[in-house]
Amino acid sequence: MELLIAWDWLSFALRWLHVVTAIAWIGSSFYFIALDLGLRKAPDLPAGAHGEEWQVHGGGFYHIRKYLVAPASLPEHLTWFKWESYATWLSGFALMAVVYYVGADLYLIDANVLEMTQPVAIGVSIASIALGWIVYDLLCRSPLGRSTTGLMLLLYVVLVAMAWGYTQLFTGRAAFLHLGAFTATIMSANVFMIIIPNQKKVVAALVAGETPDPALGAQAKQRSLHNNYLTLPVVFLMLSNHYPLAFATQYNWVIASLVFLMGVTIRHFFNTTHARKGTPWWTWAATAAIFLAIVWLSAQTPTAEIDSAEAGPLPPRLARFVENPHFETVRDTVLGRCSMCHAAEPLWEGLAVAPKGVRLESDAEIAAHAREIYLQAGRSHAMPPANLTYMEPSERALLAAWYESVAR
Repeated sequence: MELLIAWDWLSFALRWLHVVTAIAWIGSSFYFIALDLGLRKAPDLPAGAHGEEWQVHGGGFYHIRKYLVAPASLPEHLTWFKWESYATWLSGFALMAVVYYVGADLYLIDANVLEMTQPVAIGVSIASIALGWIVYDLLCRSPLGRSTTGLMLLLYVVLVAMAWGYTQLFTGRAAFLHLGAFTATIMSANVFMIIIPNQKKVVAALVAGETPDPALGAQAKQRSLHNNYLTLPVVFLMLSNHYPLAFATQYNWVIASLVFLMGVTIRHFFNTTHARKGTPWWTWAATAAIFLAIVWLSAQTPTAEIDSAEAGPLPPRLARFVENPHFETVRDTVLGRCSMCHAAEPLWEGLAVAPKGVRLESDAEIAAHAREIYLQAGRSHAMPPANLTYMEPSERALLAAWYESVAR
């Protein structure tokens, strides 16, 4: 059981690392986009300089100049921005493996959506993420890539198709997570495969005394622009696993598709403002309208995500929890202390759906969530929140003993 607790802490550590690195990546990305848009011409710019910006922060002034291709000579000290992106992707993939691949039966596979074995589901997951980058890169390199707007529209069509496709393969929660991973992989691969290599080619040309190819900078800038508009939808999708009304309704794939449009309207506001081209307040009205459409869509049908354990006989790994001598008492405890919220129609005022989509009304559902019950209510006091249903210490001890007697 100590191994299980250590595994949960590993998940927490990876999640924390992923958030920290994502903040670093998003922060530097947004800063440089704003800086690039805010550049201004000046009469005293050196040869090759595109623009400059004066900034004040932390009690000091900063004078920044940008060269579209490269300066005449390579600076002695050159700072590269790449590890924020790499570390974000690596920590995110590790977290997905710990949560969704190890816990595939619960979090990844939904037999009511599509019957799959764990290896097949994991293989489909990895292949779809890799395929996303390949398709995107080919589109960018094709003649369509010459039109930034046309390429963005085509990319949106691809994302909508993937939103629908993932909901036909996995649980709603996993579908949203995978759509986020699909998009984030494109963003990180842009840095790893295009932006940084192109910058290295420019540096190598300078060292060799040659004139760098301007097309390298233009290609990197296009990919950077894509990353700029995709960032906010990825953040939404990564946070969505806390909100069943987003991932576990009939129109979840439409909701995911609309999220990308909100990302565009929000970024358009900041990009336009930073470029000093006005303040398009209409973008916030458009964002609010899209969000209200999402809220309306989520309310059209009850949650559709059902644990795979509900279909057919219980698999052996779940049957062991139901057949355990402690189970009858455990079931009474869970039904009495937990099911008023974790139900298809929660009885607790203010809850429209079960928290995180977790339902604990049947033997199969209780068995499927045995690990979470153990960690949340047996080994810790996280559930019920503030102990609103007055779970006794003896009941917590029973939940812990039940799980440990089966899982050891």
